[in-house]
Amino acid sequence: MAAPRSTSTRRFSPQLEGFCKTASALADAHAAEAILVLAERPLDWASVQECLGKHTMLVAADTEDQLAGSDDEEGSEANFETLLLGMGDAPVYERLTQALLEAVSEDLLETGSTVVTLYSSFEPSVIDSVSLIRLGEHLGKLTVRDLRQIQTKVPTETLKRVIDLAVEIGREGREGKPVGTLMVVGDHRKTLELSKPMGFDPVRGYSAAERSLSDTKVREGVKEIAQMDGAFIVSANGTVIASAQHLSAPASREISLSKGLGARHWAAAQVSRATEAIAIAVSASSGTVRVFQNGEVVLRIEPLNRAMTWRDFEAEADRDRGAASPKPTKSAKSKAKTTKAKAAEALPPDQSDSAQDAGG
Repeated sequence: MAAPRSTSTRRFSPQLEGFCKTASALADAHAAEAILVLAERPLDWASVQECLGKHTMLVAADTEDQLAGSDDEEGSEANFETLLLGMGDAPVYERLTQALLEAVSEDLLETGSTVVTLYSSFEPSVIDSVSLIRLGEHLGKLTVRDLRQIQTKVPTETLKRVIDLAVEIGREGREGKPVGTLMVVGDHRKTLELSKPMGFDPVRGYSAAERSLSDTKVREGVKEIAQMDGAFIVSANGTVIASAQHLSAPASREISLSKGLGARHWAAAQVSRATEAIAIAVSASSGTVRVFQNGEVVLRIEPLNRAMTWRDFEAEADRDRGAASPKPTKSAKSKAKTTKAKAAEALPPDQSDSAQDAGG
């Protein structure tokens, strides 16, 4: 169990000063758009701000107590943009990723920004690490490991293909207009029992080969059909079984979603709870992709301006074994290493979606 994070104010130690100077120099050298401080306790924010100089500051923490003095309220010591994460004892990597996602969603950062991060990696509540993160790389990549964390009978390759397609729909829309949709993958027989056609089903009557998502033409066809109301039902082998389906899975009191998520997301949560399927919802309002399993969001992927790429799990196995956080520098004298990591973890959902996403 992780040690509790202190909320007591600490002095501006020589070590903290050294890391702040390193972060400032790194931001200058790489023309970084911002410096993100992941705080586990209140800092001497006035001294931090003075040391970091002209750079745009973002401060993220789990509780309001840890952010004390970092906002622009009366009597505050400094004026930073703040992000409240509420992620408890999540690994530092997950909290960094969440902070960056929140900053992008709140328009504090562009998706292609370069950011210097300061955080505690070795000693709790003590800033001891600095990293340079390029968001196009950090948030634009998923690893196969991300999907293997989802315990499902659906092959990883099928999940990759469907999520890739969902991300493209969320990012590109269709003909300049945003598009929201819902795809349910695996356990298709039971899912069909909980669904009914909303009208015309464009995939009905075609052979299995003509409905396989391994075919580029089929994926393009799905993008067109996604403009219609209703959900896609996809088998574990990647064949589109049905489209334009209304899902009527039984409601469950154990499902709880963030405010602002519409009927599409509730349908995704309910069908993933009632079956062994994986439901993938694309928000029409933001393009955000959420992956549901057993009624909960297990992955969230923000729409990016560049195409999402995949890295081989095997290439990361040794580096990632037994650790969930990025490779940090061990002292202020060390050169910061570019963090190359996952795009989305099992992050708690935000409140960026609206009831306009209702459907499916």
